[in-house]
Amino acid sequence: MAQKVHQYLIFETAGGFCGIAWSDAGVTRFQLPTKSAESTERLLLRRLPAAEPGTPTSQILEAVAAVKRYFEGEEIDFSTVAVDLDGQDAFFRDIYAAARRVGWGRTTTYGTLAKELGAGPEAARDVGQAMAKNPVALIIPCHRVLAAGGKIGGFSAPGGSTSKLRMLELEGVHVGPPPPAQQSLDF
Repeated sequence: MAQKVHQYLIFETAGGFCGIAWSDAGVTRFQLPTKSAESTERLLLRRLPAAEPGTPTSQILEAVAAVKRYFEGEEIDFSTVAVDLDGQDAFFRDIYAAARRVGWGRTTTYGTLAKELGAGPEAARDVGQAMAKNPVALIIPCHRVLAAGGKIGGFSAPGGSTSKLRMLELEGVHVGPPPPAQQSLDF
């Protein structure tokens, strides 16, 4: 069996340096922004050590352009970007498909996604595991999946939950308690 060829590109966005890797079937890995091209490349190659820098296809160039516009604050729908989830567990694939239906400026919870897939509340942990192992973060918008009660939950990307909050704020989503209804008396 021939080993799949992965190519990649590191590029700069308003949010920092991102990385994208692809095969003939679609995007296989997406690296959320870091402060330097070197650290982005190192993180990307940690997951795909045999990947080589490549010349992007027109579909990959479209995805890169969309990512750049996303980090500039433009509403972007990544649901049509082809992804290659070869080697992923079938349930994780179902979870990723459900997560891709959560649009810009919307959120859901691990438990809600589990219920949507016909699984019981115990499957919320599986949803959390799938989000933590998401190979194409942003394209599969794991940042829009929150913990119970609308809490931010974890985020395995660089910057952790701070990055998750920043991405949600970019989409106009406020996570946390509402501002107090009563104003200060300014004593």
